[in-house]
Amino acid sequence: MDIAQALALVAATVTSGLVSGLFYGFACSVMPALRGGDDRTFIDVMQRINTAILNGWFVLGYIGAFVFMALAIGLQFGGGDRDAVAPTVGAFVCYLASMAVTSRVNIPLNNALDAAGQGDGIARPHAVREEFEGRWVRWNVVRAVLCSAATGLLCWSLVLHGAS
Repeated sequence: MDIAQALALVAATVTSGLVSGLFYGFACSVMPALRGGDDRTFIDVMQRINTAILNGWFVLGYIGAFVFMALAIGLQFGGGDRDAVAPTVGAFVCYLASMAVTSRVNIPLNNALDAAGQGDGIARPHAVREEFEGRWVRWNVVRAVLCSAATGLLCWSLVLHGAS
């Protein structure tokens, strides 16, 4: 059981870290780089990213983090090693909050951007971009912070698990 708990915590930490890095990368490089582009280019690139990100590797990390954290919590409660439960539950709560931000803010904004049309078919690209960019960027930073907090808490869980 001890090995299973450790493996679940490692898997949760790695997958959470991958998602944290993705959101952090958007906050630090992708969105600042796009900020300097014209409206149609911004919309085109974001629409392409929204399509490209829907792949198995992303789903493995995004859903995997959730599943591995839940598994780690279950194993911690079931196996008697409760030293790491509190930070693991804290990580799970932070990660759930980031998933809520994604599903309630970022995905609807992505869908609205996709619904605006393609390229030259968009009558008012500046208005479309204004409806999307500021809010999406702000909430992406929120989910990056939440995922980073989850990853940090999972690291602490690993320390506590190793000490017990």
